[in-house]
Amino acid sequence: MTTAWWKKSTVYQIYPKSFNDTTGNGVGDIPGIIEKLDYLKKLGIDVIWLSPVYDSPQEDNGYDIRNYRMIDELFGSMEDMDRLLAEAHSRDLKIVMDLVVNHTSDEHPWFVESKSSKDNPYRDYYIWKDGKADGGPPTNWGSIFSGSAWKYDEQTDQYYLHLFAEKQPDLNWENPKMRKDVYNMMNFWLDKGIDGFRMDVINFISKDQAYPDGEMKSGEKYGNPGPYFVNGPRIHEFLQEMHGEVLSGRDVMTVGEMPGAEPEDAKVYTDPDNQELDMIFTFEHMSLDEEGGDKWNIKPLDLRDLKENFEKWQTSLHGTGWNSLYWNNHDQPRIVSRFGDDGAYREKSAKMLATCLHMMQGTPYIYQGEEIGMTNVHFEDLNDYQDIETLNMYKEKSELGWSHERIMEAIYTKGRDNARTPMQWDGSKNSGFTGGTPWLPVNDNYKSINAESALQNKDSIFYYYQKLISLRKGWDIITSGSFKLLMRESLNVFAYQRENSEGILVVLCNFSNEEQRLEEEITTNIKNASPLISNENNFKYRELQPFEGSVYYIHKE
Repeated sequence: MTTAWWKKSTVYQIYPKSFNDTTGNGVGDIPGIIEKLDYLKKLGIDVIWLSPVYDSPQEDNGYDIRNYRMIDELFGSMEDMDRLLAEAHSRDLKIVMDLVVNHTSDEHPWFVESKSSKDNPYRDYYIWKDGKADGGPPTNWGSIFSGSAWKYDEQTDQYYLHLFAEKQPDLNWENPKMRKDVYNMMNFWLDKGIDGFRMDVINFISKDQAYPDGEMKSGEKYGNPGPYFVNGPRIHEFLQEMHGEVLSGRDVMTVGEMPGAEPEDAKVYTDPDNQELDMIFTFEHMSLDEEGGDKWNIKPLDLRDLKENFEKWQTSLHGTGWNSLYWNNHDQPRIVSRFGDDGAYREKSAKMLATCLHMMQGTPYIYQGEEIGMTNVHFEDLNDYQDIETLNMYKEKSELGWSHERIMEAIYTKGRDNARTPMQWDGSKNSGFTGGTPWLPVNDNYKSINAESALQNKDSIFYYYQKLISLRKGWDIITSGSFKLLMRESLNVFAYQRENSEGILVVLCNFSNEEQRLEEEITTNIKNASPLISNENNFKYRELQPFEGSVYYIHKE
């Protein structure tokens, strides 16, 4: 049986707004992506995941779509998109687009019609409800972007649901006509030649039709709606229908963004027999440094939690489903600042983190700038931040009595703009990203951290990623081997082994800036083996150097 191409692939996520600007308007564009395809080919990646480039008012950076079949003029034209597909394919690079179908923009023609009257044919494309007896919202649900999840519309005297921003009304997946329109749109893009979809919050599309109130926590203004829309009652039915109407018979890749999905859910979503999705993005490992389910209430990471979480996903899906592997994306802070050391050990810890992730089973995702070790940013002026989630949070936490200093520290650590500062191409003005004024300020460390200097240094993070990507293609054990966690109780060492019939990979990662002693069983195993890849030249088989990441291969006799 042939292995699906996406199992050996590495995906590179591009956030177009911040990638490369060719017009001087301060916003990245599609011609800018075309200009950098050779850079990506050199890195060795196989697939480009493009964050939304559809026509949008840009309330939530393109995740609020006004027209699914049109490219936003901010990024270029449909001709540019066609050229990107042709240029990428000529280099054996695949293009996966973002699919955002939990919600649209409130400027989408469907919603404009839906809002116009209660008997409009498009009324049921969205979720409209009467208010409670006192005139308040239908439920106590809070929006993910702060505030109520319901918006009152005077014209029709009803509320519409928006799990995200007010300008992002949720689509009503209970309506078969709406679903058919979504499937037709997906087929339009696949017929154009794209190679798959990354599906935005796709496990939110099925809502509990009873719409009960959510549980209220003390001190909170709104109830938690999660149990009533995450992995909802008809989700598998909808995804199987989508597969039948759109994906069946096409050699494409699908990945579902699924906050709140457990391994047992993921097994169902990604089991090929169920014909739903190829893989999902899980979020559990991204919330281990937060207290009480509040992203902004930060606590230090306990490495044992991270290890056990990866172990759970690696062992649960092995032999049935498939994992996606990531540290970064457009919604997450920079990993070297989060779980590494963005100071003295920036390069070394970036390589260690890459080693830890890329030796696991699954499809790895690299977020733009990760391959050169880009870091979080510290804008002291709140006005420099653009992210709607960040700005809403500042207002809400201020009202709850959080100090300015505490809120800013949370933004520096977890804010989404950390990932969205422009790509650092070189040491020239605005890091070579734009000839104009960038839409979001460039991180001021761009003179020392940029792609040009990384390409000139054979020992750079870039070339380390290149080697990791190459190893995945050549070593089947990385794709198919079993997973076993080692040194479970260590607070600083993340060690595991992968095994198949031919050999064993031992992966050793030191998450600290101090030397760490290895267990005797490991040192005995690796004593006569040479490292397959390592960020350390000064090997000591009994100890790991600060932020060392080394992989040993032991051939079975």
